[in-house]
Amino acid sequence: MQAIILAAGKSTRAYPLTLTRPKPLLKIANKTLLEHNLDNLNDIVDEVIIVIGYKKNLIKKHIGSKYKNLKVKYVVQKQQLGTGNALLMVEKHIKNNFISLYGDDVYSREDFENVIKNKYSILTAKVNNPELFGVIIEKNGILIDLIEKPQKFVSNLVNTGLYQLDKNIFQLLRSFKKSKRNEYELTDAIKIFSKNNKIHCVKSKQWLPIGYATDLLNADKILRKSAKIKDFCDTENPKDFLVNKNIVGKNSKIYGNAKNSSIGSNCVIKGNVEDSIIMDNSAIEKNSVIKNSVIGEKTHIDGKIYNSIIADNSKIINSIIKNSRIWPNKKISNKAVEHDVQ
Repeated sequence: MQAIILAAGKSTRAYPLTLTRPKPLLKIANKTLLEHNLDNLNDIVDEVIIVIGYKKNLIKKHIGSKYKNLKVKYVVQKQQLGTGNALLMVEKHIKNNFISLYGDDVYSREDFENVIKNKYSILTAKVNNPELFGVIIEKNGILIDLIEKPQKFVSNLVNTGLYQLDKNIFQLLRSFKKSKRNEYELTDAIKIFSKNNKIHCVKSKQWLPIGYATDLLNADKILRKSAKIKDFCDTENPKDFLVNKNIVGKNSKIYGNAKNSSIGSNCVIKGNVEDSIIMDNSAIEKNSVIKNSVIGEKTHIDGKIYNSIIADNSKIINSIIKNSRIWPNKKISNKAVEHDVQ
């Protein structure tokens, strides 16, 4: 069995974090989105083909040779022409049935296992905001229609982007024209494919969609609840850090308070961190407060951050940041900020 991971997009919705990395390399529970999927696919498939494009070398370097029992191959999508075009890039490598998934969402192992039970499948999930997704219309567990981001309520059952398909989908994709977004849409092909083929609708057990940078916090919270020391923690005394439901990376030191957070590797936490993600090689100084925020790599915080996204290599000194996004390599001193800083 093969799996295709679509990981070529630029993902402007996840700015500013994706200005310095492709979205599949963002981390939740101290592991990249891509690695969560690869781990869950291990032993279910024997080959993974990752379609890369934007900052492609970062993905290849990060994955390296970590997966000894899983053959990992890369195919480059040179132009960002949509998910349908991305899937077409792998046609010559496909043997027969395969799994296709988005590289910037996280799917559970159980979902992968259930999707491959039928010849053709689509993973579905119930959400509170169906207008942001492709909505599924099904009858007796079979896909009837797929409506992309409907303006009026149709259903709260949505398409998660995980499918089991076979080589027959490629003939459809080759015949398609670009959509209004000037892209070749995989969902358009799925919709037509379902008219002549039974696509089974499989209900998701745990799907973590990452559309925006803020979605990382909710996904991180869910994964931390099921965290195991052997899976996530790499510290001399990991139990100390699990008391407050934290996941702490290698060589990180917590002198202050951390609660319900993921702390990357080589971090120093002297202040207070709560319900947040602190990426690798960052420092949070004494008397600093970080709440409900994502702090990028190599960032130095000596201030108070609330409900914000601070990108890599930023420095916040004696400042208060609220409800803001701070672009990479920014220095903010002696300010109160409640707007994006680009």
